[in-house]
Amino acid sequence: MGGVTRTAVILINLGTPEEPTAPAVRRYLREFLSDRRVIDKPAWMWRPILELAVLPVRPRASAEKYRLIWTPEGSPLMLYSEAQAAALREALGDDVVVEIAMTYGSPAIADVLADVTRRGCDRILLVPLYPQYSVSSAGALLDRALHAAAALPHHPEVRAIRAYPDDDGYIHALCSALEARWAEAGRPDPDAGDRLILSYHSIPQAMADGGDPYEQECELTTSLVAERVGLPPEAVLTTYQSKFGMAPWLGPATIDTVEKLGKQGCRRLDVMCPGFVSDCLETLEEICILNAETFRDAGGGEFTYIHWGNDRKEWTDALAGIVRGHLWADSVAQ
Repeated sequence: MGGVTRTAVILINLGTPEEPTAPAVRRYLREFLSDRRVIDKPAWMWRPILELAVLPVRPRASAEKYRLIWTPEGSPLMLYSEAQAAALREALGDDVVVEIAMTYGSPAIADVLADVTRRGCDRILLVPLYPQYSVSSAGALLDRALHAAAALPHHPEVRAIRAYPDDDGYIHALCSALEARWAEAGRPDPDAGDRLILSYHSIPQAMADGGDPYEQECELTTSLVAERVGLPPEAVLTTYQSKFGMAPWLGPATIDTVEKLGKQGCRRLDVMCPGFVSDCLETLEEICILNAETFRDAGGGEFTYIHWGNDRKEWTDALAGIVRGHLWADSVAQ
């Protein structure tokens, strides 16, 4: 009794294939798209579609996209996640163990939980790297993490951060990236039709209609950013990207919005993705390549994707503040 307690902080993101190849992407997608929190259909209905229609086709196309964004060191999402963990270790000091885990793929949540408990951690803080809560993202992550924690031989004390869409440090990180961009290029002129899009990952419309708070939390983040940077609400657009499948998803769709703005002759469009704390396929390929080309092909002018998270100090400082606010009082100097 009375042994020294040790705290672990686990930063958890969605995940990434281990390499940009069709077999690796197939393994990743099979795990991801088998989660009932992500695809809310009975297994008897969805499994044949997944195995016979999705997995024979989609991995090859997705692997081509991953190759466009892959770095010599590996997946951007993994590299930035590791950089965020390193910054957090420095901020919190040696008394707190900081590791990363992925909801799908490697390092798996269950493996990381087992590792930190073997290293003597009996208090664990789970940190979803999703600023806005949805049952399909943070909900799926917490399901897996809490299930894995319950299966450990010796149950640690577990806390989880739900979301932080209005955290002051997080909003500051977003706005500081915008201001840094505008210090170089000049502030957008709403009267001239310049627009800022804040693009979030979409969710099925049925999920939103069923009470998922995600849409409201995205709109909250957008409103706080618009207010802090001093742009009128009509100049800051909330849109949703990365729809999957044929069912209705939350909109307006980012790709449709940028095309519409291009056709209207928008001379300048800045785009930021507040829900993605690390650049990944959805930002580096879908936004920087596909959406940029769509905007310009439709007649638009300057398109700029603004990186805000990754290893930027404003974001890692914000992350440290969020974590400190949820740690046990004796875990680290506050």
